[in-house]
Amino acid sequence: QVQLVESGGGLVQPGGSLRLSCAASGMILSRNTMVWYRQAPGKQREWVGTITTGGFTYYIDSVKGRFTISRDNAKNTMYLQMNSLKPEDTAVYYCNGDTPVGDYWGRGTQVTVSS
Repeated sequence: QVQLVESGGGLVQPGGSLRLSCAASGMILSRNTMVWYRQAPGKQREWVGTITTGGFTYYIDSVKGRFTISRDNAKNTMYLQMNSLKPEDTAVYYCNGDTPVGDYWGRGTQVTVSS
């Protein structure tokens, strides 16, 4: 059974940093395209960034230069390092595993950027 569990969210002041984690079980994270999404209050879920099996990363323009996706294959965990956070980054952040046998989601972790 595939499970994705996000952690690391919280309340941070504008300009601060957080690192989100997405721990995978039941799948080998490095063998699949992994994606971060977010959903702000009253808005649709939006794509934040992707890391491919080859380790290439892609980001929505609004987070380029501030967010970095990485993974630790030994821990089977993906990360989202978020720097220079802005109030508009406030959202529930979800990780997604886009696998050949299914599309898997975590339950999300809340990130709130506020002074």
